[in-house]
Amino acid sequence: MKSAYVKDPQEQEIAMQRHFNIRLNMFFFSAFAIFTVIIVRLAILQFVEGPTLSQQESNLRVKDVPLSPTRGTIYAAAGEKLAYSTPVQSLYITLQKDYSNATDKGKTNRPEALALAKKLKEVFDKFGTPDTKMTEEEIIKAMDLDYRQNNGFTPRRIKIDLTAAEVAYFLERKSDFPGIDIVEESIRHYDPDTVAVQTIGYIKKYKGASTSLDKYKQIRESKNDDPAMQYTETEDVGYDGLELFYQDELRGKNGYKSVPIDPRNMATGIAEITPPEKGHDLHTTINKNIQMIAEQAILDQIDWVHSHPVSGKVHPNAKTGYAVAMEVETGNVVAMASMPDYDTNVWQSGGVSADNWTSISSNYQNGTITPISSGRSGHNMESVILLGSTIKPLSVLIGLNEGLFTTSTYYHDSGIAYFGRNDSASVRNSQRHAYGSIDPASAIRHSSNTFMVDMVGEKLYNRYGSRGIEIWDNYMKQFGLGISTGVDLPNEYLGKLEYTNESETALSRLAYASFGQQGKYTAMQLAQYTTTLATRGKRMEPHLVSKITDTEGNIVKEFNPVILNEVKFNDAYWKEVIGGMETEVPFAFSGFPYDFARKTGTSEQWADGANRDNGVFIAFAPRENPKLAVAVVIPEGGFGAYSAAPVARKIFDAYDQEYGLDGVPKKAKNEQQQQSSNNQTGQNGNQTGQTNP
Repeated sequence: MKSAYVKDPQEQEIAMQRHFNIRLNMFFFSAFAIFTVIIVRLAILQFVEGPTLSQQESNLRVKDVPLSPTRGTIYAAAGEKLAYSTPVQSLYITLQKDYSNATDKGKTNRPEALALAKKLKEVFDKFGTPDTKMTEEEIIKAMDLDYRQNNGFTPRRIKIDLTAAEVAYFLERKSDFPGIDIVEESIRHYDPDTVAVQTIGYIKKYKGASTSLDKYKQIRESKNDDPAMQYTETEDVGYDGLELFYQDELRGKNGYKSVPIDPRNMATGIAEITPPEKGHDLHTTINKNIQMIAEQAILDQIDWVHSHPVSGKVHPNAKTGYAVAMEVETGNVVAMASMPDYDTNVWQSGGVSADNWTSISSNYQNGTITPISSGRSGHNMESVILLGSTIKPLSVLIGLNEGLFTTSTYYHDSGIAYFGRNDSASVRNSQRHAYGSIDPASAIRHSSNTFMVDMVGEKLYNRYGSRGIEIWDNYMKQFGLGISTGVDLPNEYLGKLEYTNESETALSRLAYASFGQQGKYTAMQLAQYTTTLATRGKRMEPHLVSKITDTEGNIVKEFNPVILNEVKFNDAYWKEVIGGMETEVPFAFSGFPYDFARKTGTSEQWADGANRDNGVFIAFAPRENPKLAVAVVIPEGGFGAYSAAPVARKIFDAYDQEYGLDGVPKKAKNEQQQQSSNNQTGQNGNQTGQTNP
């Protein structure tokens, strides 16, 4: 049967044409939409994201190479330069081609580099100084053609401290020496008078320092992206003393050279240079005149004890000495001497020769804050020694504050004190003196060992048992002994607390600690302890820097007096103890115009089969309203009154001249008097001339 409906062919063709037109329109619309999106995206890339992408592309093609800044200056209190840098002109080269033996192209280019080295040598020979001549081998090594030290784009320093003639020659013929630059750098200088050299410190190259000091290891590991803060391998950095402690302030900020490079890390264009920023300057509290007098006084006294017998003996094994002078009211350290010393300029190039190292290796570190001294005494004593009788003022203060006795208590000194089970141990006074009936002040004045053992050490043990050690240690630390002084120097040693050695009984340790035979401390700790006595309980933080300034002289930071802690004792206790600080020192302080508080010490240390006497002395002046505290240590120097006290006297006299122990500088006063005398003489001369034409 045939279908009831047959579609007209013409209508079918019209319908097909309609569908085709719809599909074609959809195709054109889709194509239009896609092209619109592409155009909009291109516009965004061009006008919105373009600058960012351009910067990223630039970063891939430009390397920032740091240029080391000039270090700041370290000044003495009166403005003398103790460490400073002077500008020099250095020749650098940035390799323009691959000269490495590791590649065929590099080998092909190698003769060109060797010819350049020969050409540079000819210029150095003609225009340089005889002492700075370089061989071709040295120049080639500095060029680092095989990239052993640097990347391809990193400038290589060929020669430092160019002469004016060398600079002029290279600047006029830059086109003849592709890749060369004249860069201003600096050389570090130290006062040739060798002023407080271990305190000022020294420099080394960053490359070596970053493998040995934690500070620079951390800098290397941090990988700072800021070119102004990046360190270069050949940069000079502080390695000890103030140079290290204030490295960040002294260093300044890098400049940097922006070098265009190709995919092989080779330079491809002219570099742009951003100059470095000079570091800040340190203004120290060290008075150069007082410091130099302190240093010479130690050396003179070492010589003196070698040839002058005291109690029938000379002391030829005294080889070293240490002194710290600290202002009582401010904590400013005006002198810090570790002797013998050396000339820090041996580190000028950031390293030291083998011969120089041999001569300085035993005395380049600061013996006033570390046990690593300026050499060793004849029996190998360190700079950190037992305090001896200088501990007795504090020992008496502890006894008074603990109520072990009173200011009116009298003790019968028979010259010997027994302690321990069945009195099996004993301690005698120096030279077996017996002082009879003495009060606490007299015990200090006469330096009675027996008083300290019977009235302090043994009584502390009887009251607290083994906890007496903890009580003693707490008092020591309140006065700065066995704890950081807070001085602005690195590597401070905290002392050796032998009273914590549990191989001995607590009673024995307390007995010996009471008269200064159980704790070894630095001269800096001893000076802070003396200052705490002078202030009647205020432990002042020692400062070596008074302020930091920028290159324009503007103050960046100023250091004010800091009280670390304050010990509260009855005024009567302070009066009793300070009143007892009157040890006889007529040999050293004859004619001294001020009443002053002092304590000598002669600590004994066992070495080479016998006890060796170390000289120790502490003092502050004047007794009322004190200005200066001084601590002196002479290992193996014998009695402190004869070995250490004379050094302190010269320091006090020097301070009196510079600042005045009574607040009136004697140097200025003497100059005024001299000027007045000269004026008077001139007036008299004029009058005489008028009377007798």
